[in-house]
Amino acid sequence: MTENSSQQPASNPELPTTYAPADVEGKLYERWVERGYFEADAKSEKPPYTIVIPPPNVTGALHLGHAFQVTLMDALTRRKRMQGFETLWLPGMDHAGIATQNKVEQQLGEEGKSRHDIGRDAFTERVWQWKDEYGGRILGQLRRLGAGLDWSRERFTMDEGLSRAVQKIFKDLYGDGLIYRAERIINWCPRCLTAISDIEVDYQEDDGELVSLKYGEGDDTLVVATTRVETMLGDTAVAVHPDDERYARLIGKRIKLPLTDRTIPVVADTHVDPEFGTGAVKVTPAHDPNDFAIGQRHDLESLTVMDERGVITVPGPFQGLDRFEARSAIVAALREQGRVVAEKRPYVHSVGHCSRCKTTIEPRLSLQWWVKVETLAQAAGDAVRDGRVALHPKEMEKRYFDWVDNLNDWCISRQLWWGHRIPVWYGPDGEVVCVGPDEEPPTGEGWTQDEDVLDTWFSSGLWPFSTLGWPEQTPDLEKFYSTDVLLTGHDIIFFWVVRMMMFGLYAMDGEVPFKTVALTGLVRDEFGKKMSKSNPNAVDPLVWMDAYGSDAVRFTLANGANPGADVPIGEDWVKASRNFANKIWNATRFALMNGATIEGPLPDPSAMTATDRWILSRLNETVADVDRYYEDFQFAKISDALYHFAWDEVFDWYVELSKTTFFAGGEQAKVSGRVLGEVLDVTLRLLHPIVPFVTETLWTTLTGGESVVVADWPADSGFRDDAAEKEIELVQQVVTEVRRFKGDQGLKPGQRVPAELTLTGTALAPHEPAIRQLLRLEAAGDGFHATASLPIAGATVALDLSGTIDVAAERKRLTKDLEAAQKEKAQATGKLGNEAFLAKAPDNVVDKIRGRLAKAEADIERIGAQLAALPQS
Repeated sequence: MTENSSQQPASNPELPTTYAPADVEGKLYERWVERGYFEADAKSEKPPYTIVIPPPNVTGALHLGHAFQVTLMDALTRRKRMQGFETLWLPGMDHAGIATQNKVEQQLGEEGKSRHDIGRDAFTERVWQWKDEYGGRILGQLRRLGAGLDWSRERFTMDEGLSRAVQKIFKDLYGDGLIYRAERIINWCPRCLTAISDIEVDYQEDDGELVSLKYGEGDDTLVVATTRVETMLGDTAVAVHPDDERYARLIGKRIKLPLTDRTIPVVADTHVDPEFGTGAVKVTPAHDPNDFAIGQRHDLESLTVMDERGVITVPGPFQGLDRFEARSAIVAALREQGRVVAEKRPYVHSVGHCSRCKTTIEPRLSLQWWVKVETLAQAAGDAVRDGRVALHPKEMEKRYFDWVDNLNDWCISRQLWWGHRIPVWYGPDGEVVCVGPDEEPPTGEGWTQDEDVLDTWFSSGLWPFSTLGWPEQTPDLEKFYSTDVLLTGHDIIFFWVVRMMMFGLYAMDGEVPFKTVALTGLVRDEFGKKMSKSNPNAVDPLVWMDAYGSDAVRFTLANGANPGADVPIGEDWVKASRNFANKIWNATRFALMNGATIEGPLPDPSAMTATDRWILSRLNETVADVDRYYEDFQFAKISDALYHFAWDEVFDWYVELSKTTFFAGGEQAKVSGRVLGEVLDVTLRLLHPIVPFVTETLWTTLTGGESVVVADWPADSGFRDDAAEKEIELVQQVVTEVRRFKGDQGLKPGQRVPAELTLTGTALAPHEPAIRQLLRLEAAGDGFHATASLPIAGATVALDLSGTIDVAAERKRLTKDLEAAQKEKAQATGKLGNEAFLAKAPDNVVDKIRGRLAKAEADIERIGAQLAALPQS
């Protein structure tokens, strides 16, 4: 319970009879933005709290994964703002090199042109035009969701400031020997026509073929097996293990390479596993990373046999064939020569595919730019090990260390035109000059800039500090770095999180880019299946937002958010969340019409009813629970606690128990009205970070306050009343048991029944009017005949069911159910008492039988009580 200086009593508050999200959400959001509620002040003396949004691709549209993470980040920042922090949630977009370039190339293709037809400068201009016209629609969709982002600080990875940061860190890393250029095997996408990094390769099990081939002639033959027959045109050796006696006589000899005029050496290398296959492997240094390493050790030639599109370039009958066409043709040619020893089809094996276009990756020798990651990765690992950065949930640390401790050098050059061009110039006499952001590039005849651009993750790896103005020492950087929380999916821990850790620690003198990494799962459908555009289970969250309101979508997503776990979601759950918003609305309308107010201080507890003291005690317990769950990123528990407190305890119990007080009027009604106002005020503030729109409308109507966005976050006042909680628990027990009994007798919940309540000598006596109201129990008038007597919580509730049920038929039905339960108990008891059965049965079967026994015993007790309550005649 807190006092809020911005609150003023609402005068004649009125609310429409129904809540229509579409009528209020857009207007409320624009009002929040216009009033500057989301804008952070670097000069403020308030403690900072900073989150930078994982920048969505400029080509992107809002999907449920975005909506999920944005909802959680919005909840964190809205709460911190209410707690008095200078809160910055910084928005922006990633230029998404390959994805965006593909969009514009598709446009050009529709015009019958390629990027090469118009040239690099004109193409880049076209991309900027596309970005201005079509890019960034997701940012408008984030507004629909209610994201409280500081739009005055919106950034883009290709804007001038961030481009300076990219050039600066490239120059620094280059100068420190951490960026270098070298020819190595890279992952090449023949569709996107660029190198991609290891983490941009998706591996899947494909049906291929394993072909065993005979190399050499006469006695100098051996057999190798391969799934990529077409690469044999680039073989420059066959490797065997130095201790493999089968091939000892061949080591150092040269043997005939089929289909070519070349001979190749047999080399000894410990990389070869003599137990695998024939113990001999073909070596193609230009088309396989392991073969490249063997080639380096044995000074083998590297022969590239296909071009950037995967077309064979070796002169001869296969020249001009696509790699897969060549595979079939080469196998056929080898078969004709009798060199195919065995063929296995299908041969299921793991094959790399481009994560963007799904094309099969081609390992290819290429001259590229690399980041030397050893020391950078060590620092990124140490920051988590020594506690400067906390991973949440902690179980994710193992995955993080497994990756960061085994990181290979990072290929950062891409053969694209859209992106940050590598700031290196080459001179006519072999000069290489790296140019920083405030330096002039060399000019004159023969000087050219490197054609490649940087990997998109290079610039997004600078996001936590480049967006705050680095490399300049800006007020924003001083105030808001390092950021507090990075909330992102566990699927990009390697793509993005590690990159930011490496660059942040390097550029910011060891200061971590974020203090906590909160890793979420992925959104799945209600059956736990992955959502995909190619499957019918993919959902556009905007459709649900239109149908049920943004709050309903947000609450559903938050309610499924267990740390690190995937989140199932279905439309029925969104409908249930819409019903919750309607429940909050209707209950608040009732409260306002029946005297709920925040005017004046809370009355002294001595003036309150036990029901008043109970709900205030429960309120403070809920505040404490919610705060504890927020600190542990337990959004599902936050949502669950608030749902059950608001719906069950406030609306279904407190409001219902207090109706008789409100209807009676007088001083006691005023006291309870003030308590109800307090409870609603605090509950709406607790709910606001997750369901901001409906709570804004209700809170401002209830309190007359400016906005719940800038209201104080509730604090636990420490008020507890165990006696009142126990007293109301007894009331709940009576009401619940009688409702259950009425239901068991086939009576409708609202059906009125004459009853006699014996409550004297118990804490229940003051609650008789409320109990009768909740249970629809009429007074026991003349002719009352107790046909059922229920002893509950030290009291007795006698009911006259004559005229409402057929007692004989009901006794017959219950007796039959009792006999079935007793039979079930006997069978379960017999099996659990059989030692031979227990020795053989699996644990899960035994556990299931124990569960059946427990249920049968509970049924026997319940049915016996129902029979005892029925009249004897």
